[in-house]
Amino acid sequence: MRRAPAIVLACLLCSAAPGLAQERPYALTETRAPCAAFDPLRRPHFGDLHVHTAYSFDANADGARGTPRDAYRFARGERVGIPPYDEAGKPLRSARLDRPIDFTAVTDHAEMFGEIRVCRDSNADGYWSVPCLLLRNLPEVGFRLFGWKTLYAKARFDLCGENGAGCRAAANTVWAEIAAAAEEAYDRSPACRFTSFVGYEWTGSVGMGQNLHRNVIFRNAHVPESPISWTDSASALDLWRRLEAGCVKGIPGCDVLTIPHNSNLSGGSMFESASIERVEDAGREIGAAEARLRARWEPLVEIFQHKGDSECGAGAGWSDEDCGWEKLPYDNFGSQTNPLAERSSAPRASFVRAALAKGLQVERQYGANPFRFGVIGSTDTHIATPGLTDEAGHPGHGKARAASSDGAARGWSDEPEFNPGGLAVLWAEENTRDALFAAMQRREAYATSGTRPTLRFFGGWSYDAALCSDPRFVAKGYAGGVPMGGVLPARPASAGAPVFVASALQDAGAADRRGTPLQRIQIVKGWLDAKGQTRERVLDVAGGPNGASVDLSTCTPSGVGAAALCEVWSDPEFDPTAPAFYYARVLENPTCRWTQHVCAAARVDCAIPDSVPDELALCCAPLHRPVQQERAWTSPIWYSPAK
Repeated sequence: MRRAPAIVLACLLCSAAPGLAQERPYALTETRAPCAAFDPLRRPHFGDLHVHTAYSFDANADGARGTPRDAYRFARGERVGIPPYDEAGKPLRSARLDRPIDFTAVTDHAEMFGEIRVCRDSNADGYWSVPCLLLRNLPEVGFRLFGWKTLYAKARFDLCGENGAGCRAAANTVWAEIAAAAEEAYDRSPACRFTSFVGYEWTGSVGMGQNLHRNVIFRNAHVPESPISWTDSASALDLWRRLEAGCVKGIPGCDVLTIPHNSNLSGGSMFESASIERVEDAGREIGAAEARLRARWEPLVEIFQHKGDSECGAGAGWSDEDCGWEKLPYDNFGSQTNPLAERSSAPRASFVRAALAKGLQVERQYGANPFRFGVIGSTDTHIATPGLTDEAGHPGHGKARAASSDGAARGWSDEPEFNPGGLAVLWAEENTRDALFAAMQRREAYATSGTRPTLRFFGGWSYDAALCSDPRFVAKGYAGGVPMGGVLPARPASAGAPVFVASALQDAGAADRRGTPLQRIQIVKGWLDAKGQTRERVLDVAGGPNGASVDLSTCTPSGVGAAALCEVWSDPEFDPTAPAFYYARVLENPTCRWTQHVCAAARVDCAIPDSVPDELALCCAPLHRPVQQERAWTSPIWYSPAK
């Protein structure tokens, strides 16, 4: 097993001395105190860019109380109440992060901002309308009615007034409250402890729930008066054009980007042309203009979250055995909410790795790559708990139910196919909006499935084979090439294959809980062959099978692992005529999945079937996945042949 020398542990987070006068290598668009700690070699900042509160229609159907302010309090490490609630509206449970996160964006669904506010405000004109009465008294029925009217029919109820004016005005009030909560939470002091972003979710979909959702993240406090919703826009392409007019060109200092999420539930539609407005539009050509536009607006994609893994698929067409992990038994939101819907696995086109490969084909044809994505993870929590990703004690991110009074697990706190979600990690010089937004734009980001390992990934043409043990590892990584998210510089005439340096440092864990050792680093390569067909290969480059395991009755892990891994690797099959991408994937040792923590806490013994409660029958079902391997993915590095 290749382990990183001890010196790398110090270099992974090499830090410069604090300097308030340090020149920033990115535009400054806001007035604030400079951070006391500024690191030109950058530090990893852990956060969550996909967070819902009671301001979202699908988190509000049961009268949820968590607000954007609660979400920011939770992210900073404060204890907050979580569902369910008693008849007086008091939460029956609470939760707290054992490690605060560095940044968060509350991304409530822009759709129905106004409708939900009208239905909850007894002074509003539409409060006593039939749809509002249904929402308050038969929330499941009301939720489905509002979803059909607003997301599928893209229309508004009469309760909104003439031309929807009442709901639009109410939506602007909600949006102003969201922006105000973000401003209150933002630490503008030199301590720079926490960064909040103003954002929302654009909830586009086609067919019966094929997901086109984007999280819209603004750079600073300069934001439009109104959010652009799916109800009021035709397509993602239309969204970008309206953001360009209403923000980038319409408001001094305004900047914004969008992040596609949950492509595993897109039914293959997420990486079609951004102009699609219905299922029948699939197959539209992505031309040069759209490719360039998409590259500007979408530097990142969400590769993992509460509702599954979107890296790659399982089964036919996928040779990567580690793809068969955290997969859902359906491929769109309509099948998720309809128990009678036919179950089917997501098509290849739904996954990020396929999109990365497709981007190489589009670039070869049109000279621009619309899918040059960096990657992040997030939670998609719907209970205002950003960063709550621990497997043990997972309370559920959606329709959470109370634990029994004696503390024993009775039933499931979440849909068993879901998971606690992931985290976004941004390499930035300091914890400010400008620094983090610049990291998003240049794609220097990585995703985790919820744990907090530290990953570096560099690519160049002449890295030294001993770079892993060099005390100037990070500085030489930047000087000799590009970091994750970058494009390799032009290949020198004397150069051979590109050289990559991948390093990983184990999650240190919390005060009362150690992080899990690392098992391996893999390099995932995708490329176009001589016929223009997409190819892929996955290679273990550091670490490997180590015999580690976990006791399912207690969820106690055992076996060896690495605190750090590092490898300098050169592609032995490099073809200078073939465009390619490379990214690193890091696997930790096996641990219990959250569902197995429930089974173990309830002392379920599958050897005695009659002793297993009906509500915990899943513990012994053949499809139950008791063991999992937490992981992390770097953003790719791309190679393009000289033209």
